[in-house]
Amino acid sequence: MGCGVTSSDTRVDDPGSGHEEGEGLPAGAGTAKEADVKLRSVRHELGISPELSELARVRHWVRTVLRGFPAAFVGTAVMVVDELTSNALRHGRAPYHVRLLPGAAKLRIEVDDSGGEPARRRAPSDHGGRGLLLVERCAAAWGQLRRPSGKTLWAELATDPDPAGARG
Repeated sequence: MGCGVTSSDTRVDDPGSGHEEGEGLPAGAGTAKEADVKLRSVRHELGISPELSELARVRHWVRTVLRGFPAAFVGTAVMVVDELTSNALRHGRAPYHVRLLPGAAKLRIEVDDSGGEPARRRAPSDHGGRGLLLVERCAAAWGQLRRPSGKTLWAELATDPDPAGARG
């Protein structure tokens, strides 16, 4: 259930699935099951400080919230949350919030910050640029929403053991 990213996966010219508000795959767009709708009402949210040391606490929190899911799925979720959160901490502004929204077929991950600049994939280099590429490769869909007070980066991971439609 891992996302299968290797060090040779450095394509940055793909259009990807990263979309801004109103584009892409909105949560539950015509595919949500009744169970998914019920589960979507469960929200796990964590506010974090602007310190990079918070990443360890976020990873622990994700493992705790997702206890009971297969280990490979949890590992992928931790990696995606870590990338989105570190992106927000490095390029956004406080306050920061991380949310996990479990569903029957997918887990939606959201990370809010108050920065006004949209997140952008960069060409990988010695100084970074792999985070959003990694998210793109691991998630069934991802994107960002602009809000009056900042932005939300989001990613959706298929929770179904047969991730039909999931990118890989």
